[in-house]
Amino acid sequence: MLLAACSDAPKETRQVFTQDDTAVELGRNVEILYSDSALVRVRVTGAVLHNYVTRENPRQEFPEGIQIEFLEPDLSVKSILTAKNAIRQQEKGKITARDSVVLITARKEKLETAELIWDEKTAKVYTDKFVKVTKPGEVIYGFGLEAEQDFSYWKIIVPKGRIKVEQLDEVLK
Repeated sequence: MLLAACSDAPKETRQVFTQDDTAVELGRNVEILYSDSALVRVRVTGAVLHNYVTRENPRQEFPEGIQIEFLEPDLSVKSILTAKNAIRQQEKGKITARDSVVLITARKEKLETAELIWDEKTAKVYTDKFVKVTKPGEVIYGFGLEAEQDFSYWKIIVPKGRIKVEQLDEVLK
């Protein structure tokens, strides 16, 4: 006894994905908001976001630029940080901005450097690279910088540059 059957019904195919296949999520025109006590404090935007969800090194990369706005409680902008690319390490709570990094404050201060690290936990920014700070009437440059994230307080570790004598007199008082 022989039994044979033919069927025109399509076979159901099942596609199986491994973790390596789904290790990168892609986002376009991304906006990330950081809040504290229900108040938005920081807005991060980027044209492209690559979210790597690997176990060994989870991170978010902004390969086409990033803009970070540090905000007042009324949502007015205290300062804006821009860079051509950045990497956010969620587990460490740090964003490393690289390539043409510029931070501009509402007080018309401007920081320029090749790399700047924002520590989300301490609300500070820092670098050990060359920095240039331009303020109305003066330019200060040097190596290394530590600052509040909104640039309300900052110091250059190894400063160079020119400062107005009237300002120096005020500092020495």
